[in-house]
Amino acid sequence: MKKLSTIFAGALFVVGFSSSYAQSTVSADASARIVSPLQITKTADLKFGNLAAGPVAGTVDMAITDVRTAAGGVTLIAAGNVSNAAAFDIIGYPDASFTISLPSSILIASGANNMQVDNFVSSLGATSALDAQGAAALKVGATLNVDANQAVGLYTGSFDVTVAYN
Repeated sequence: MKKLSTIFAGALFVVGFSSSYAQSTVSADASARIVSPLQITKTADLKFGNLAAGPVAGTVDMAITDVRTAAGGVTLIAAGNVSNAAAFDIIGYPDASFTISLPSSILIASGANNMQVDNFVSSLGATSALDAQGAAALKVGATLNVDANQAVGLYTGSFDVTVAYN
């Protein structure tokens, strides 16, 4: 019986010894960095400039390079012209990527008359990244759809540009 109790005591020692060394514990740190939200500031409005509508509908494309072109029954007028793509400065966390959302179309109006602006395009594409200083410059162009014999007037409207971290 003495031999059996020695074996049993030895087994308890091994079981107790094994369970205390079969696990290990380590601590880990948890952290989070709250960064500044993206900021977007308009530096220039989208301007299609002066134009004349003819008896046929047409379009005016304002490229992100500030070059405008006309098609169809639209004549571009140089006199007194101010035309350019919209421009924006974006500021946020350095090297962070972000998405750019543009409208599919908007209406600009002069009294009861309106024209559609569509085919919005971004100089940075749909996604981009801030530089090492946390900045990016964005230009936005679009297409103005001019009806045949469009009424004379100053047509205005607005559109939203949304930027969001990825």
